[in-house]
Amino acid sequence: MSLAETAASVSGAFDSIPIIDIGHASTPEERAALARQIRDACMNVGFFYISNHGIPQETIGKVCSAMEAYFSLPLETKMKLYHRDKNFRGYEPVFSSNADPANRADLHEGFIFGWEELVPKENDEKRTNDGAMAGANVWPSEPSGFREACLNYYHAAVGVGRVLFHLFALALDLPATYFDDKTKNSAASMRLIHYPPQTGPEGDGIVGIGAHSDFRCFTILWQEPDIQALELLNSEKQWVKAPPIPGTLVINIGDQLARWTNDVFRSTVHRAINRSGVRRYSIPLFFGTDYHVQIEPMPSCVSPERPPKYEPVAAGDYVHQRLQEVYYQDTATS
Repeated sequence: MSLAETAASVSGAFDSIPIIDIGHASTPEERAALARQIRDACMNVGFFYISNHGIPQETIGKVCSAMEAYFSLPLETKMKLYHRDKNFRGYEPVFSSNADPANRADLHEGFIFGWEELVPKENDEKRTNDGAMAGANVWPSEPSGFREACLNYYHAAVGVGRVLFHLFALALDLPATYFDDKTKNSAASMRLIHYPPQTGPEGDGIVGIGAHSDFRCFTILWQEPDIQALELLNSEKQWVKAPPIPGTLVINIGDQLARWTNDVFRSTVHRAINRSGVRRYSIPLFFGTDYHVQIEPMPSCVSPERPPKYEPVAAGDYVHQRLQEVYYQDTATS
């Protein structure tokens, strides 16, 4: 049965999120079995947890400490790097975005950056074809060690992303290296996010982040332990909780990979609601294809019964347009 035919039989009425161990796949047979697990998760849920991902806990701990220190700074200090008109790199204050047009605004603040070598290069060849997404990172002068902690985690997560791209290729019945020439420039963007506790009444149109799907190929998400906030929407319009699980990261398919696979892989709508009574932190890394690559449905995901759903689009133009829709609009200010 082809991928397109298999997708036609998937309901999407999931009630849980699978956990997949990616640390034990040294033989072709083990990699094939792992790819099958990932294919099932991508087609049925669009989300899965990964264990044995290989990012050291020390690396995670340092970026978490840096993130907490940064978001504790006075607002006027953070606003010096507000990313408006700076191509989505830098600080974003509370209520500056609105992922769900049905809501008033998103109750979180963030800090966004993209690829950068830990030891800076004068001419970084990985940034020469960024097109609509061109631009350098900006970094705060405090807290001490912030840039290094962020980039150490960033590069570790990019390494996980490259492993996942190989597994996604196998899951799509493609050579493991299929995405290699389309992801040479590490077009991955990372956000540090602080969610204050929601204290307003339910239904006031303000949540941590409203219902949305992610823009790029897939997301690698670290969630703060012991605080439930992430929820996924299944095909029955039911919200399914995705609690933090120790030692795991959450992976979800984004719109670029959904477009590429003609929706064989599912880009699932999700949201974050922090009614824990305490502040919450998370770190998503959004991993996409190089910005000049054209995204169009793969032939293996198209059939007479499942014709192409999307027109071709350059990856960078698509991401830039979607970010404009989320950030540069009228949102609540109080």
